[in-house]
Amino acid sequence: MGEFDNKEREEVFSKKVRAGKRTYFFDVKATRSGDYYLTLTESKKRLEDGVFVKHKIFLYKEDFEKFAEGLNETVDYIKSHQEVIEKRYEYSENQEGSSSKGADDFSF
Repeated sequence: MGEFDNKEREEVFSKKVRAGKRTYFFDVKATRSGDYYLTLTESKKRLEDGVFVKHKIFLYKEDFEKFAEGLNETVDYIKSHQEVIEKRYEYSENQEGSSSKGADDFSF
């Protein structure tokens, strides 16, 4: 294994998902023993100072099924009780966020 022996969390795969004012990162990493796990990171720019705030969840492979069950059940609940419209984001720097400001963009 050579060069990776000293790295505790070797990144194996990464997927970046941009969704409006948030960016989600799905990263597959490996432990020293070679076991894969997933980190799910939400990154959002704070309006006050422009600092990016990140929240991270670690998800281990033995929990994938239970996690997916819980996620699907809660998403299905919301979809069956309220209309869910998936937003399609286009990323030209000039337009980002300019015309789509609504009440749901703000949390107090």
